[in-house]
Amino acid sequence: QVQLVETGGGKVQAGSSLRLSCAASGRSFRDYGVAWFRQAPRMAREFVASISPSGYNADYLDSRKGRFTISRDNAKNTAYLAMNNLDSEDSAVYFCAATNAYSASRREWSYDYWGQGTQVTVSS
Repeated sequence: QVQLVETGGGKVQAGSSLRLSCAASGRSFRDYGVAWFRQAPRMAREFVASISPSGYNADYLDSRKGRFTISRDNAKNTAYLAMNNLDSEDSAVYFCAATNAYSASRREWSYDYWGQGTQVTVSS
């Protein structure tokens, strides 16, 4: 069992940056792949980025590649999503998710553990 808690969301202006954190507790975090998803009002949950247990491999939503960076610190049991040059399309609740069977999947059902989410609101 892994418990995940996201922090770092907030209200920012377009062009700003934010870094989200996903703190994990429970079983060994280093065995779990982590992904970030987001969900805007009245929209389906959308894959944003994922990272392998070692941190060596990452995958991104194509439209955010180069602006978003996923990383992790296994010593701190924490994963991060750094987001630069935010725009209104990035407004959503951001969720982190984890699985001990990481396959770089972009599908929600590939991840077994989820946090409660953190709100990001970008104003133009």
